[in-house]
Amino acid sequence: MTKLLIPIDSSPVSKIVVDEVARRPWPSGTTACVLHVIDWPQLPSSALLLQAARQSANIFVKEASEKLNHADLQSSARVLEGNPRIAVAQYAKEWGADLVLIGSHGVSGLMRFLLGSVAEAALHRSPCSVEIVRRPARDSASASTEMKILIATDGSDCAMAAVRSVAERPWPVGSQIRVVSAVPLSIFAGEMMSPAIAPAYPPLDTVETIQKEARRQAEEAVARAHQVLSGAHIKPIETGFVLVGDAREVILEQAKDWRADLIVVGSHGYRGIDRFMLGSVSESVAMHAHCSVEVIRESGFHGSKESS
Repeated sequence: MTKLLIPIDSSPVSKIVVDEVARRPWPSGTTACVLHVIDWPQLPSSALLLQAARQSANIFVKEASEKLNHADLQSSARVLEGNPRIAVAQYAKEWGADLVLIGSHGVSGLMRFLLGSVAEAALHRSPCSVEIVRRPARDSASASTEMKILIATDGSDCAMAAVRSVAERPWPVGSQIRVVSAVPLSIFAGEMMSPAIAPAYPPLDTVETIQKEARRQAEEAVARAHQVLSGAHIKPIETGFVLVGDAREVILEQAKDWRADLIVVGSHGYRGIDRFMLGSVSESVAMHAHCSVEVIRESGFHGSKESS
């Protein structure tokens, strides 16, 4: 059974999160918990104000939960008190969440959730996968729900966990998947060397060998992803994207140019000239992308292969 934790406040950003969860298909038996954490240290020491905050929170978490129930998700509502930057991840662990879906920022005021810093804290602290949800690139007025899903891979175990996560879930009919891998720019590139410093670097043939190996590994990563996705019968799949450049820039530019609705990355990777460095890449992409970003941990968010 898949368990979705959805931390919200009363802001329009949180409405986007709930709407997005409601419109997507999920594995059979998926349950959701809509959570609000009252940031009580930020409230004046007044029992009346705290009571008003509780009453307000109970109203909007129940409304959100009812919306998810209408979308055929078994949903509950929970209001806690504490520091949201700590409490969200703690509750995700206690409740056994598989995926936390949270907005990228909130609003100021009595019920403010500080979702910018809360989202970042959830990304760092949660024991499960996390999705930073943003407004879809598609026209919000359209009834169409198909999605463009961009998967970034370096072939590492965590990247393959992200690929499997996509392969094992149902997606809206008509959705498209694109797989991309980056070949890092080598600081040893011949055209970047000046005669004064060139002797300090490896010979050009060594540089070319390193670059060829990096490209080979990137191509192999894409091929492995394609194999997993093909086995899940997800179409169409575009996998011919092995690009040279900084991994963060490659992912963000590809997502923007393709108008992706969702980027899926692993939670960390291996370091080195031939790897994606997904530890820092995933965080950077999650916090700066124009669209939603899922960061999958190896323990993973995996669902059934049922379609809806």
